[in-house]
Amino acid sequence: MSELGRVVTELQVKGLRDGSLKGNRGRRGGAGPSDHRALEFDGTTVMVPIYNDASSLSPYSLDACGDGVALNGLQQEVPTSVSTTDEPTFYGLSTADGVPYRSIALLHSRSVLATTLLQTCIRFRDRSQSCQFCAIEQSLEDGATVVRKTPDQVAEVAEAAVRLDGVTQLVMTTGTPNSDDRGARLMAETAAAVKQRVDLPIQGQCEPPDDPIWYERMKQAGIDSLGMHLEVVSPEVRRRVLPGKSELSLERYYEAFADAVAVFGRGEVSTYLLAGLGDSRDALLDCSRRLIDLGVYPFVVPFVPISGTPLENHPSPETSFMVDVYQGVAELLHQGDLRSERMSAGCAKCGACSALSLFEHTS
Repeated sequence: MSELGRVVTELQVKGLRDGSLKGNRGRRGGAGPSDHRALEFDGTTVMVPIYNDASSLSPYSLDACGDGVALNGLQQEVPTSVSTTDEPTFYGLSTADGVPYRSIALLHSRSVLATTLLQTCIRFRDRSQSCQFCAIEQSLEDGATVVRKTPDQVAEVAEAAVRLDGVTQLVMTTGTPNSDDRGARLMAETAAAVKQRVDLPIQGQCEPPDDPIWYERMKQAGIDSLGMHLEVVSPEVRRRVLPGKSELSLERYYEAFADAVAVFGRGEVSTYLLAGLGDSRDALLDCSRRLIDLGVYPFVVPFVPISGTPLENHPSPETSFMVDVYQGVAELLHQGDLRSERMSAGCAKCGACSALSLFEHTS
């Protein structure tokens, strides 16, 4: 078993107290890895929660030490080198009409550009229907972003991020709009604009569109990899955590995955599985096995409670539970010959929000 994998797992479920160290501070709220910041462990970049309430109670801290930083509190042997990542150069730029680049896209991990194209969702304002962990509109309310990023804005920022900061991939997600394409049209339009400006691998993330023709349209527009996220899988957990989204049945998702793999290829479609919200180890492994058989990469991450959401006080999973799940999924990936590093782009390709890839390499 990867010792680094266990260390990263422990930090991602317990969080980290961070003494306001310099570098890329990450962000609070919003979509994607919220309340996290990126850290380097012996050259491996990971996202660790530092801004949520649970992290303030963490037994682990990151403190200044001479010219560098020190990770304190771990009992097991820690990596020999721990460092923060630099704030990207493109954060200092703005569009011609005065919109800061960082309001359009953010740097995740060390070299991943990420943007939420539509910062609203048809379900978010009704908490009886919204995903209970979601904080998509928090950064909008804080004035940190804009409600809708245009294709030209994203393309402009992507070109600058590649040129100035060596970004190697773009991840585009979206709140779900009130349309049958579920955001696929906006994904396609934006991907086409980006590819006209810069040759950058792109993952799009949206709910399954009603018409499967959108998979081909997204692919032709320049999207290389697709994410459609289950989050949780047991029926009772889906109803509790995803009251509105769970109206799309698991079988509907599996059909959509099969349609998407037929277009994007085996290993180029992925889904998030949030461990720690009530799904058992067996439920997560059974789902992962079916996904892998379809050619879909199950990107398992530990649930991180985000401040200001209905689940802000829900406990994170235990380290031992996560390690057990990681080991099981890693073995299934090995048997199915799926590897995160082979993907063109996306969260699983990056891997920083999970320790799964560290176990994948040891299975």
